[in-house]
Amino acid sequence: MKKTIAALLVSFGVLSLSTNSMAAPKIVTCQIDEQGKTIFKGKCSFNPSEGGSFYLTNLNKNKPLVRNIMDIGVYIVEPGVAEVSGSLKGANNSRWGHAIRSTKQKACWVGSDFKVCAW
Repeated sequence: MKKTIAALLVSFGVLSLSTNSMAAPKIVTCQIDEQGKTIFKGKCSFNPSEGGSFYLTNLNKNKPLVRNIMDIGVYIVEPGVAEVSGSLKGANNSRWGHAIRSTKQKACWVGSDFKVCAW
């Protein structure tokens, strides 16, 4: 009986580890617009998180994605709605604000003065 319980606990632990792990980062094309102008368009690293959230980084994680912004995070708060922020060099965070998923470009999240896309 003890062996059966131990086997079940081990199996459950392995199962929970495999379902909680996030997918590996992918190389995608990113576009970052600010006040209607594209400030970055090129290859970047797409790092998925739970619930559809993700963050984008430079392919070289030691370099900023754009200007002094090391990564841009899109955190899903409800379907079609996200909070977007950037991590600045030096570990400070910059809240960009509320964003809505674009109905025309599903890979894009649009805020009041920014757009973040990852294809």
